[in-house]
Amino acid sequence: MDIKLHQHLASPAIRLHPSVPMNTTTYAITSLPTSESFLSSWPGIILSVIGANIALILLYIDYQFFLSLGPGGTPSTPYGYAKIKLLSLLALREPLRPYPRSPTPGYLTSLPPRTRPRPKVAGIAPHRQVTQRATRKQYDELLKVIETIGSTNARLALNTSCFEHHSLGLFACDPVIHTCRGEIAHAHPSDGSMHTVLHPADANLVMAMGWGERHPLAKGGWFRRFVPEGFMMVYAPTGKGEMEVVREVLEAAAWFVTGRAKEEVAVTGEQMAQDGGNERASGIDDDDALVVL
Repeated sequence: MDIKLHQHLASPAIRLHPSVPMNTTTYAITSLPTSESFLSSWPGIILSVIGANIALILLYIDYQFFLSLGPGGTPSTPYGYAKIKLLSLLALREPLRPYPRSPTPGYLTSLPPRTRPRPKVAGIAPHRQVTQRATRKQYDELLKVIETIGSTNARLALNTSCFEHHSLGLFACDPVIHTCRGEIAHAHPSDGSMHTVLHPADANLVMAMGWGERHPLAKGGWFRRFVPEGFMMVYAPTGKGEMEVVREVLEAAAWFVTGRAKEEVAVTGEQMAQDGGNERASGIDDDDALVVL
């Protein structure tokens, strides 16, 4: 009796698979965090927090720079900023890349070289100079040139820019080139530069002589929904004789968008002098209709 009881007590309570050695028990142990493992993770947490804060600071600085470019075609809001950052992923990386050679000649036969280095340009919408900016007086002189060209040709009109929604624009009443409501050009009060639509040959000459560069979205194709392919920035005229060059470029743009003969868009020195004595508004508040002058 004692022997049988001893054998029963000595037998294992759980019978294991034959492949498992006798007297072996397997446990599932959940390791709890110790003070040492918790402390060892602190460097990673601290670096993550620092990295997130640096990213937020850089984002804030970039957003403030976007606002500093002034008003433009894109709302000066976080939504507008996000939209521009997405478009920047597809934007033109080489704004001085020439357009393909055109089978037809442009309006301009020659331009003098710009004597100064190119200004620094930033942004997409707004797209502005951040160096060599014009003074208010120089900007007003540019407005007079735009107004003179618009008021001395019955096929041209002046109104608030369709692209920018806030500055003075020059328009074609019957455009042959598709732009925003026939807009030919507009000036920027924040820096004195100008956007205009040019024939490929004229655009290449403007770039070659140092007077301007392509807009980052002037790539043609799908991007025509934003700006025409020949959309160019012309740098702010701030030096001696530069306003006369800008006037020639404006005439070239008017010729291209209207499809008229050169003599129909050219402005004489007499017309410039005569119009310079007239007091004119620098913009029109009505965004819905062109005012034909």
